[in-house]
Amino acid sequence: MGDAASLHRIAVISDTHGMLRPEVIQILRSAELVLHCGDFADQGVFEKLKNIKKMTAVRGNCDGGWAETLPEETLFELYGKTIYMIHNKKKVTRKAEAADLIIYGHSHKYKEKSEDGKLWLNPGSCGPQRMGRPATMAVLEFDAGSGRMEIQRIDLTGDTGQEQSGELFQPDLRSGNLREAVELVVADLQKGKTVDKIIKKRKLSRELTEQICQIYFTHPGVDVDGVLNRMELRRELL
Repeated sequence: MGDAASLHRIAVISDTHGMLRPEVIQILRSAELVLHCGDFADQGVFEKLKNIKKMTAVRGNCDGGWAETLPEETLFELYGKTIYMIHNKKKVTRKAEAADLIIYGHSHKYKEKSEDGKLWLNPGSCGPQRMGRPATMAVLEFDAGSGRMEIQRIDLTGDTGQEQSGELFQPDLRSGNLREAVELVVADLQKGKTVDKIIKKRKLSRELTEQICQIYFTHPGVDVDGVLNRMELRRELL
């Protein structure tokens, strides 16, 4: 790559799912632009990221009504390269034919692949760790002088997403990831996991986890929708 003055760093992340790790925030602040491949799963995370750095993003399947203005796919030019972004690789359209680099997320699995003259990149998930997969992201380095581009894979630590204040960056319970949280907790309860183990595994607040558990245990046979409906009713009564 060229000298420092000609280098441009672009951070690529996906599937934050309500979590912003301090390590990720630090890397984003050192970049010129953030590319997010969807599944913020929380409007608060979206707003915080916008305040950290200029961002280009697409909508993921876990992004609720607040994300309706985000496109499902986007095609743009960046330092001489044509980039196509979408959340789910299976939904790639013909727009991607014009791209040099295709970026996607959804699978929570980091992947780089060259195919038919195009480079495909999935930065993985930098949110909660799932399915035994590491938390990852990527940084693109563009050399404005030579036109070259390099991809750096970044393996993140086991940090649970605590801000410097020591408080977990919690999801906005009005957003689309509440259903996901309930589904995960209910599935763990059905496997006989304790509240403490669920909190540690899912990185959820004790208050939220205990609320879901209380409804589940006090209403035998209740399903995910039933838990969500009762949580909504409680919020309306507050």
